[in-house]
Amino acid sequence: MRRRFSYLFPDEWIDSTYSINFEEYYKKGYRGIIFDIDNTLVPHGADADERAIELFTRLKAIGFQICLLSNNKKPRVERFNKDVNVKYIFKAQKPYHKNYYIAAMLMRLSVGSCLCVGDQLFTDIYGANRSNIHTILVNPIDPHEEIQIVLKRKLEAIVLHFYKKKLAKEGRTWPEKR
Repeated sequence: MRRRFSYLFPDEWIDSTYSINFEEYYKKGYRGIIFDIDNTLVPHGADADERAIELFTRLKAIGFQICLLSNNKKPRVERFNKDVNVKYIFKAQKPYHKNYYIAAMLMRLSVGSCLCVGDQLFTDIYGANRSNIHTILVNPIDPHEEIQIVLKRKLEAIVLHFYKKKLAKEGRTWPEKR
């Protein structure tokens, strides 16, 4: 059982989505991945690039089910998804946890066999943790963000300070960026 504040702590913190060893997670029994899009897979507002397309091709070959979970509107999510062709939920109202369960259902999986990868503590990580989904925080791809996200990053810095203290106590490390 998590304490309230620890719902903001990711299970893991990795520098980039593209440095995650997804094969290891598959060996551990994970079968689904819920991805945020902006600043997790591509810079804010960008279409799926070659790197994202290659990642999704690799994940599908491994055997993963994938669902995009985005607070963006349908046209933005559809534009990204046209080149990766996975399930998706737009206007997800993250951190509201209901859509994390729906994402798992769309993939025909239990939440216990899913991972959530995202760049924001107060939306991606908090919502997935409340849904009992294994969370991976990644550093944002692009440092240039909308003002409301810049303000959230200031609050995230405070939470990450305490998270780093927790990791240090456990003898674990964290990525340098952020």
